[in-house]
Order: sequence, then C-alpha cells, then structure tokens
Amino acid sequence: MTAAGKNLRLDLRGVKCPLSWARSKVRLEQMERGEMLELILDDPRAMRDIPRAAEGEGYMVVKADARAGVCYMTIEK
Repeated sequence: MTAAGKNLRLDLRGVKCPLSWARSKVRLEQMERGEMLELILDDPRAMRDIPRAAEGEGYMVVKADARAGVCYMTIEK
C-alpha cells in the first residue's frame, strides 16, 4: 500500500508523446509522495520516453510491462 493508500490509473491509449507525458506529469504533480500512478500506453515513443522523463523529474518507474502493443507502466511519486 502506498503512503496515502491509493493508486491512480491513467489510460493514455491513443495519446501521442509528448502529450502523454504532459498529462502524466500533471497527474503526478497532484499526487502525494509515495502514491503510485499506473499508465496505460500504446505509443511506442511514449513507452521509450516517459521512463526517462519521469526519472529526470525525480519519480521512480516501478514497473513497465508491454503486452500486445500496450504498455502498463507504474510510476511512484
């Protein structure tokens, strides 16, 4: 369980990078430290770029799993 006790999910299928990262970053900024954000992505560029951008902002990518062209990524604030 996270520090605040909740996980959030953001379905970004059909959203191209960098807009997918912009939406993710806004959501992360609204969250409490220790909360988890699960992203659902289908843009190959987002799958590659979001982990680097997130870690560059001080967030931690906990998990990234791609199945059938869809990536499920969990980021901890």
